[in-house]
Amino acid sequence: MIKFVCRLGTPAGEVVTRTIEAAGASEARVRLESEGFRVFSILPPRATGASALTRGGRAGTTPRVKAPDFLLFNQQLAALIRAGIPILQSISMLRRRATSSRLRNVLADVEEKIRGGAALSEAFAAQGPIFPRIYTASILAGERSGALDEVLRRYVDYVRRGVEVRRKVRSALAYPSLLLLASLGMVAFLTMFVVPRMSNVFLGFNTELPTVTVVVVGISTFVASNSFWLFPLLLVAAGALLLWGRTPSGKLIVDGLLLKVPIAGVMLRQLSIAQVTRSLSTLLAGGITLVESWEIAAESITNRELRRRSVSVLPMIREGRSFTESLEISGWMPELALDMIGVGERSGSLREMLEEVATFYDRESEVRLEQLTTVIEPAILLVMGGVVTTILLAIYLPIIQTISNAATR
Repeated sequence: MIKFVCRLGTPAGEVVTRTIEAAGASEARVRLESEGFRVFSILPPRATGASALTRGGRAGTTPRVKAPDFLLFNQQLAALIRAGIPILQSISMLRRRATSSRLRNVLADVEEKIRGGAALSEAFAAQGPIFPRIYTASILAGERSGALDEVLRRYVDYVRRGVEVRRKVRSALAYPSLLLLASLGMVAFLTMFVVPRMSNVFLGFNTELPTVTVVVVGISTFVASNSFWLFPLLLVAAGALLLWGRTPSGKLIVDGLLLKVPIAGVMLRQLSIAQVTRSLSTLLAGGITLVESWEIAAESITNRELRRRSVSVLPMIREGRSFTESLEISGWMPELALDMIGVGERSGSLREMLEEVATFYDRESEVRLEQLTTVIEPAILLVMGGVVTTILLAIYLPIIQTISNAATR
């Protein structure tokens, strides 16, 4: 006999979930209909877990709903559910009020599926990669526990923290990026326009040009005279490199190299630890099993090299090893994080300790980010300043040398 999880409509008009043992889905349907139930769905055991329910959200190229719209929607949905408004009515109200046309279309399909008897988690999971797997798993956990509003509130906090981290990273790197672009523009202007014109002036000098001038003028003349094929070649090479970087093997190699960059590599590792532990804590708080929670939370690791190392964790947990031991064998978690997780696992407060780990490494990554920006800005100024100084020396040294020779005569 096989256990099936069935979504049913009762004669009183309620929608309930019931587990039934039968030889097959058809037998289960016949038995339930004979008892007066309206059968909406019959799912075998392999499709009832959180990981199975959300598996469709892993692949695909369908664009997701924008983060601000998605965050606002979940805040409003949690408030409506907390106020006692039925889910179907809440979705209908939010669909009409949504400012994003994409979100309205998605909510219309969700509303239609709920009217057809699907659970809210099933309706969201049916949208494919539009919604993150952790979201649909959290919804399922809220349905199981009967605390959907609390789960949504916790997920909103999770998303908000992620948005804050990304905003801090972007704002911290904005000035160094602008500085680098301005410096490159200045060097390109001097190389392409100033130095070639000054080289014509140097031809009238009867003295031997300094070595730095000869080198700079030679490079500038070569670039200026061959720009018709050099720049297209550089663009093609950059495009090919960009396309290669988007392939699975290219992403893996690039992410592995990023981890080896001083300061930046440590920061990326800390951000990944904070992201995966907070995702795991959010899922465990909703009642999802550790195995299913890790399978979903591991996808939040954006660095593919770290995600590749984490693949071995899930089989080891299923074999009966402790979660801490499995993470230690994967070889990328620092000892401090392992110690904290180990204490939480042994004391029965794994979820709370995972949240502490996430908070700790969020703060550590902020410190590393400040260190990174502190190092990047002077480094850009030193390198680009050295290049500009070299070019200016190449221009002015012959002039100064000519003036000095004229004065000695």
